[in-house]
Amino acid sequence: MSDLIKRSFTLSRHRTSIALEPEFWAVLEEMSAGHSLASLIARIDTTRPPERPLASALRVACLTSLKARL
Repeated sequence: MSDLIKRSFTLSRHRTSIALEPEFWAVLEEMSAGHSLASLIARIDTTRPPERPLASALRVACLTSLKARL
């Protein structure tokens, strides 16, 4: 059984589902404090390299955020 959590968002007027581990969702929610999670994900989506999948870009953003806190 997978421990991935799937959530759906509208990005650039298209619905998409993203499956991530709960730990990454928790970090993304912390990163979006004061703003919507959807707006954070949309920002990451528009700035990621086109060859990088969105789920991968979100994981990298989480790691980058955590690294900056250290």
